[in-house]
Amino acid sequence: MATDDPAVPVGPLDGAVVPRYAGLATFARLPRRDEVPDYDVAVLGVPFDSGVSYRPGARFGPAHIRQSSRLLRPYNPALEVSPFGTQQVVDAGDLTVNPFDIGQAIGQIEAGAAELAAGGKLLVLGGDHTIALPLLRVMHALHGPIAVLHFDAHLDTWDTYFGAPYTHGTPFRRASEEGLLDREHCLHIGIRGPLYRPEDLTESFDLGFATVHCTELETLGVAGTIERMRARLGDRPVYVSIDIDVLDPAFAPGTGTPEAGGMTSRELLAVLRGLMGANVVSADIVEVSPAYDHAEITGIAAAHVGYELLSVLALTGPTDGPDGDLDADAMVRDLDAER
Repeated sequence: MATDDPAVPVGPLDGAVVPRYAGLATFARLPRRDEVPDYDVAVLGVPFDSGVSYRPGARFGPAHIRQSSRLLRPYNPALEVSPFGTQQVVDAGDLTVNPFDIGQAIGQIEAGAAELAAGGKLLVLGGDHTIALPLLRVMHALHGPIAVLHFDAHLDTWDTYFGAPYTHGTPFRRASEEGLLDREHCLHIGIRGPLYRPEDLTESFDLGFATVHCTELETLGVAGTIERMRARLGDRPVYVSIDIDVLDPAFAPGTGTPEAGGMTSRELLAVLRGLMGANVVSADIVEVSPAYDHAEITGIAAAHVGYELLSVLALTGPTDGPDGDLDADAMVRDLDAER
């Protein structure tokens, strides 16, 4: 909804004026980046799924999540915050990435995210989990070592698939090897299902990740999970990475590598609310594959995950980099030089 006061954020279209099923499908029907002068948070789509190892289709995830977000409303009663009224949130559209060259795609994601992150925080809609690596490179450039809070059925700390170092199962190993992570403060939540070998778990720990397994959620409950999460994260800069397959297939059938016995959508949303007051710097939602979805079940879950993350960001406030000064052009030049 437009406003004449430049100090008041421009919010979503009013559902009482423009029906929710009409108009362009930006996230939550928010303004586009080119419709406002500045922003605090940019919602960015990365339609890339060339790193998947099983069912493809996450390249269509950003559009599906946006379409499924039309029913989101301005006030979040659970956190008592208006996420679109206390910060300027925009939809920055999609990055253009090469679907045939993973290395080039990673560079394009890194450069595009660096430009946007210089102006505010990011909520990134994937795409497969490969995209987390270039996003973490950008976060590290801004904030130093990052505490990754990773919701997933899978560890994503494997070394390679078929000799390829960059896939949706390897981003956090590569990030740890590159020194991007704060190894004392990273955490997996929701891990479950068969592994390749027992060493998968010990290697993940050595790379910096503690784990709350999905089987532990039953005894810990939401409150106990939040307590363990906050103790692990401390006051470090936190990047939240959410693979939608952390949810049980009953709540998220539209994903590429589903595993039985997952979290409910209610549990996931409640745990995310437990981040209120944490130093969350940006986040992603990945692995939504709409070809396997039904009645937007997965898309709606992902849209609500995004809404809770934006609510948490509204309660966190702006976060400067290590020097408190962000230079987008310099960041992109540095990234180009590294490549």
